[in-house]
Amino acid sequence: MSERRFNDEEVAEIFRRAAEVPQSAADALSPSSGLTLAEVQDIGRQVGLAPDALADAARSLERQEPRFRAKLLGLTVGVGRTVPLGRRVSDEEWERLVVLLRETFDARGRHRVDGSLREWTNGNLQILIEPTAEGDRLRMRTVNAAARAMLSTGVLMLSASAALAAVALVAGPERASGLLEPLLPLVGGGTAMLAFGARRVYGWARTRLAQMDDIARRVTSGGEASDATPPPSP
Repeated sequence: MSERRFNDEEVAEIFRRAAEVPQSAADALSPSSGLTLAEVQDIGRQVGLAPDALADAARSLERQEPRFRAKLLGLTVGVGRTVPLGRRVSDEEWERLVVLLRETFDARGRHRVDGSLREWTNGNLQILIEPTAEGDRLRMRTVNAAARAMLSTGVLMLSASAALAAVALVAGPERASGLLEPLLPLVGGGTAMLAFGARRVYGWARTRLAQMDDIARRVTSGGEASDATPPPSP
C-alpha cells in the first residue's frame, strides 16, 4: 500500500503544529506538491524541527475529522471542527477546558454536565464533549446568525424588486409608475443588507477556525489553558 501523502494545506498545518509558528510562516515552509511524512521530516530537519514532533503533529492531524462549513451565497456563515480524543475526559480536564474557552472567546458562556455529556455554549457557539466507543470526542460548531439573517433578507428584498419589475413590464406604462415607485428602496435596501452581511463574515470564519484549531491542538496535546495566548476574537 502506498505511503500516505499530505497536501499543501496539511503540510503547512503539520509544520505549524510541530513548531507552533504562525500560519503564514508554515505556509512558506510548505511545498507546492503532496509529500509523505518522511519527506516532511527531511524538510523539517533543515529548519531545525524534530522528526518526532513532526510525526506527532501528522498523527494529530489524521485523527481529526474534516472541518464543517456552512455557506450562503458563497460566504461562510458557519464553521466547526470535530476531534476524536481517543480517551475519556476527566472532570479536572473539563474544568481546564472551560477556562481555555472563556479566554479564547472572551466570554463567560454557560457550561453543563449531564453524565458523560459536557457542554459549553455562548450564543450560537457550541463546544461539546461527547462519548463514543473509542473515547470522547470534542465537537465545536458556531454560526454567524446575524450575517445569515442579513444575507437572507437582502436576497428576499432583491427578489421582490425583480418581481415588481417583471409585473411592471407586463402591466404596461400606465400602471408601471405606481408599481416601480417602491423599487428603488427595495433595491437599495437589499444591496445594503447583502453588503452588511458580507462585511460581518469577512475574516470571521478564518478567526473562528483558527481558535478551534488552537483549542483542538491544546486539548489533544494535554496543554493547559494558560500555555499560550489564544487567537483573538473577531
